[in-house]
Amino acid sequence: MASPAKRSKTDSGLRKLSGAGADAPKLDQLIHERARLGIVSALAANELMSFQELRDLLGLTDGNLAVHARKLEEAGYVGVEKRFEGRVPRTEFHLTAAGRRALADYLGRMESIIRAARGGAVSR
Repeated sequence: MASPAKRSKTDSGLRKLSGAGADAPKLDQLIHERARLGIVSALAANELMSFQELRDLLGLTDGNLAVHARKLEEAGYVGVEKRFEGRVPRTEFHLTAAGRRALADYLGRMESIIRAARGGAVSR
């Protein structure tokens, strides 16, 4: 068991970081989920991506990608275009202006949390 002085130091460090929680910026939980963060990040770096490209890049199943992409589409973060090339359906995704803003805000808030964890001040 840790000595009281050592425990106190560790506990105060945890309190400092978790205590910043009241002041810490709130993360967009829609984007925070790993698969959805991957989707918006990939689309931020690529103007347009097909369903298959996103699926393969992120290592998701068809069903997982479909569900997560639908949630992002419903939030207005991702635009979807469905069409046929010959008889083959093609679904393409792009990040909307709202999605770019949401990702930029999310990244800014994460940077703020990281600064706080490293001992810097939390800012919004």
